[in-house]
Amino acid sequence: MSAAVFTSDSGLLPASVLSQKCWEDPDRQVCSLVHRWTDNDTLAELADLLLAKPMAILLLILGGVAARWLLNRMIDRITRSAAAGTVPGARAAEAVTPLLHERREQRAKSMGSLLKNIATIVIFTVVAFMVIATLGYNIAPLLASAGILGVALGFGAQSLVKDFISGIFMILEDQYGVGDVVDLGDATGTVEAVSMRVTRLRDVNGTVWYVRNGEILRVGNQSQNWARTVLDVPVGYDVDLARVRQVLHEVAHALWQDPEWSGAILEEPEVWGVERWTAEGVVVRVVLKTAPLKQWEVAREMRELIKERFDTLHIDIPYAHAAAYGAPPQAERDDEPEEPRAEADPAGEPKPAAADG
Repeated sequence: MSAAVFTSDSGLLPASVLSQKCWEDPDRQVCSLVHRWTDNDTLAELADLLLAKPMAILLLILGGVAARWLLNRMIDRITRSAAAGTVPGARAAEAVTPLLHERREQRAKSMGSLLKNIATIVIFTVVAFMVIATLGYNIAPLLASAGILGVALGFGAQSLVKDFISGIFMILEDQYGVGDVVDLGDATGTVEAVSMRVTRLRDVNGTVWYVRNGEILRVGNQSQNWARTVLDVPVGYDVDLARVRQVLHEVAHALWQDPEWSGAILEEPEVWGVERWTAEGVVVRVVLKTAPLKQWEVAREMRELIKERFDTLHIDIPYAHAAAYGAPPQAERDDEPEEPRAEADPAGEPKPAAADG
């Protein structure tokens, strides 16, 4: 005997479907409205199945897209405000060092990208669960399964989770950004990209390194806020050190006053004096506070200027000398007279050499 029972005034539908009586559910308004207009159970059920649920799902998707668009607009607005800067002291520093402004813009963009990704994941996850609930499925087991799956992934993919969490804190704490020159321990170079999982940087030889964020234990940033050029200039022991200090100060001060280098050197240079003694001579240190990523250009220019000034003033720069010692040429050995050799008697004792004359 069949389990299906058909009871309908104007159509044949299984009793299991009609037993739901969608027109009696106040939340299913389309079904109730069609049933009230037509007094037809079949049309009410079809309207609920073909119109109400697809329209509800479509509205949920459109609502999710609209919410994502609004959140992205808000994040873009906050990002632009953060990139423009609101602190007067920071703006004054950026007027001298434009790279500080570029760095803040890069950090603001990174933060904006992170917030957009998080907002997108959260919104569409919520929309997906709401769509499943609209289709009539119980989402409680799904939520419980999602929780269990999250715990399992947390234990099974600890390194991946560690990379993501480390990447979030690196961006939030502004440890480094795109364009910075950093030392990550195993790799040193210019940062080209910072993602949630890996950091990509290129060293001076052009090699691209991919470093997982979870494996980064320390970060040495050589281009954050300001940098410093440290030059150790060797001179001979017989040179007047007071004169050397004066010459180095004049060269560094002239470079600081040069309009072409006004944005690269932030403060008046300093000559710290004798740094150490070596076998070749005395090492005198001069330092210049520079803008980020400008320390190497300033160092090269300073070396050229110091070499030119030392040559003009006849100040010698010591260098290591190498001397080779060896036997004289064969011609010189042939010209030398041979020394008389002592002859040995049959008993084995040497005889004295005969004297000349």
